[in-house]
Amino acid sequence: MPRRLLHMTGADGGALRAALAALRTRLGVPGAFPPGVLAEAERAVAAPRLPELDATDVPLFTIDPPGSVDLDQAMHLAKRPGGGYRVHYAIADVAAFVTPGGALDAEAHRRVTTLYFPDERVPLHPAVLSEDAASLLPDRTRPALLWRLDLDSDGRVGAAEVRRALVRSRARLDYEGVQKAIDSATAEPALALLKEIGTLREALETERGGISLNVPEQEVVEREDDSYALVYRAPLPADGWNAQISLMTGMAAADLMIASGTGILRTLPAAPDGAVGRLRRTATALRIDWPHHVPYARLVRSLDPRLPAHAAFLQECTALLRGAGYTVFSGGHTPDPALHAAVAAPYAHCTAPLRRLVDRYTGELCLAAVAGAAPPEWVTAALEALPREMAEGTRLANTVERECVDLVEAALLQGRVGETFEATVVDVREQDPTVGTVHLEEPAVVGRIESPSRNLPLGDRIRVRLTHADPGTSKILFAPA
Repeated sequence: MPRRLLHMTGADGGALRAALAALRTRLGVPGAFPPGVLAEAERAVAAPRLPELDATDVPLFTIDPPGSVDLDQAMHLAKRPGGGYRVHYAIADVAAFVTPGGALDAEAHRRVTTLYFPDERVPLHPAVLSEDAASLLPDRTRPALLWRLDLDSDGRVGAAEVRRALVRSRARLDYEGVQKAIDSATAEPALALLKEIGTLREALETERGGISLNVPEQEVVEREDDSYALVYRAPLPADGWNAQISLMTGMAAADLMIASGTGILRTLPAAPDGAVGRLRRTATALRIDWPHHVPYARLVRSLDPRLPAHAAFLQECTALLRGAGYTVFSGGHTPDPALHAAVAAPYAHCTAPLRRLVDRYTGELCLAAVAGAAPPEWVTAALEALPREMAEGTRLANTVERECVDLVEAALLQGRVGETFEATVVDVREQDPTVGTVHLEEPAVVGRIESPSRNLPLGDRIRVRLTHADPGTSKILFAPA
């Protein structure tokens, strides 16, 4: 899970965009797609491998940020006559367009994942696929992997299956619109069930000890005077309900693959005690009450990401999610490790094939498991190398994210060197208590502080002076005022 998400709203400033372009060059981020890849994509769009099953009568809808066009998932929610719920969840069928061993496939293995910058994204697949022919755009018939999950009245999955089908989304919704419709009781019945099912799934997550972090996004917004500001956007409840549908599908996919004896899981070891201890220090620093008898998962659920101190703590909590990887298993062997510590259950990435390489393979493995058939040879042949490929791609994505945060903060503060700010000392280096981290509420910045003359007071609010802000080095530095 990302530490911080950044995107620019209305900001078109040349200096910041130039710095981001230079960052892409420095990190060796893939540029334009090679002509051969684009040509193959055009041919694939002209002659996709379409399924026989027609499920265009299912009135699906998508929920994504405004303006999104790479739509991986669409859903329909309904109550079952005998009680419980039925969830139809359509996932873009990238394999309908990508031929194993072809130029598109090779390029996807080179890129591994879509990379997100504040000003643009670097896609996994050419736009003709990811933003058009393979995307579950409204009022377009598309090939998809259509999941059907039957839930009981408590939201537990009783049966799950997935088949290839033609689908047709009826509406492209965004989180704010969904939240408003549900809160005002004007949502259509299928959409209104998102809250009902999402809340039940959140309760089950709590029951099994899972954790969902409502990490705020940072927005770079342009002011009327052409300057920039960095502000937080707190996730809405609808964000969480929508995420629960995806999470449920990933858990169902893991169960199917484990039962079949072949698959690839997204795994995460339990956080070491030292990492939890560090978070307790951060909670103290931010004046967050964390009684020793309260489990970490329960504390996280009690936080309000709209509050600056809670937002800062939630960002630091993502440190416990480090160490995630992929576990491949075959031949009927039990996967080891099998659990994702934050999910508190076996889990698989399967719902974002337009943006993540491994999901295309997971989808094929689940289709084979439901059909009682052997997975395609091209899938099993690639399994062994996928964890390494995904690790390298994820490492680059994490570096992009970290460098973007540093660069944007440095760019926004560049003209304010020498100014003082109110800040909270949220961390102090154990080996050198003159070095630590401070959290500024305004602007929304977390930065390094060095205090050569005295130890830093962990947890105290202090005045700090900005001593360095250089977008060229993507660094900011504070000192006690």
